[in-house]
Amino acid sequence: MTVKSLRGLCNLRTSPAPRGNLYIELLDEYETHELPMKNPKTTRRQIPSHTKNQIIGFLEGGKSVAEAHRAYDVPESTIRSIWNKYKITGSAENRQRSGRPPVLTAADKRHIVRTARKQQRTPFAEVGNQLGLQALESTIRRALKHEGYRRCVARKVPYLKKHHRIARVAWARLYRRLTRAQWRKVIWSDECYIWLDDNRTRIYVTRRADEEYLDECVVQVFKQSPVRVMIWGCIMEGRKGPLVVLEYPGGKGGGMNSKRYREQVLDAVLKPFYDEMNKARGRVHFQQDNASCHTSKLTKKWFEENHIRQFYHPANSPDLSPIEPVWNELKKIIRNLEHRPTSTDELITAIHAAWEQLDIADVDKHILSMPDRVTAILEARGGHTRF
Repeated sequence: MTVKSLRGLCNLRTSPAPRGNLYIELLDEYETHELPMKNPKTTRRQIPSHTKNQIIGFLEGGKSVAEAHRAYDVPESTIRSIWNKYKITGSAENRQRSGRPPVLTAADKRHIVRTARKQQRTPFAEVGNQLGLQALESTIRRALKHEGYRRCVARKVPYLKKHHRIARVAWARLYRRLTRAQWRKVIWSDECYIWLDDNRTRIYVTRRADEEYLDECVVQVFKQSPVRVMIWGCIMEGRKGPLVVLEYPGGKGGGMNSKRYREQVLDAVLKPFYDEMNKARGRVHFQQDNASCHTSKLTKKWFEENHIRQFYHPANSPDLSPIEPVWNELKKIIRNLEHRPTSTDELITAIHAAWEQLDIADVDKHILSMPDRVTAILEARGGHTRF
């Protein structure tokens, strides 16, 4: 805004200002000292293709350039250029701009994708070397990313032979028509080791650069800690069953065998819990994996004598048991303890406290996924699933 226009807005005369009027004196000072002006930023912009097409349709409908200017807020000169280009070329699309030609041709990209799919463990740089391409690793990465491929950490899963896959498909076909009421009648059981320093996750802390080794900002670990306990537990939808810390001497012949399994688990906790739930829900089944102490003649005889119905479970299939991820929930609670256990007794106490603290919703969400697990097994033809 100029000084004259400012005077007009203030209804002031351009004659010399009387003394004492500070505001008018400032205006006079602006007349003698010009203010520096900043260069305005460019207002040029590319018109989107859909707007160009609307303008062309507007003009073809008999409207004028001025009317198109008012309707679309595009300069009249730009509208004329769009219209003239359309009349000459029949299109309003932008022409391809000049620039550096692409390093990879369409054929190169197809070869890269084909090689990466055949050799999925091969690094990107090695893929380019095998094909004799003068391209950086980042170029190979972008080409594969455009097709939806990227480098990921390979998941660790149980080894599945052909007969394992057949058994998994048979399991899915056997139970694919179970209703939620029937899934509620299954007791899911499993054993799990918990170590004194069982910490496989990254722990993030908020700190300054000079606080790297403060006690509050580090994770103290026990070097090759031999302290561990084995636990057995079971779950049902809406119910956490008993949790047992198994006792065995260890060493050769001192592991969990059929006799110890029967004494510490089957007779001690499973039979009372099974009878209780069988009375409450009716026709309850019991699931366990294929560990040797579970499938021995002594164990099978015990189940027959106690009339406990078993739920079939294929070998090498932890993804078909919802209690497996429940152990991760339990370990997460123990890892997040402010004062971590430092002895076997403290670890056992922490395990029992964590089991009581475990929310039943974190149990049910895995049991409720059983129909999805059945579907995933059938779709994978007995292969690995995301569960």
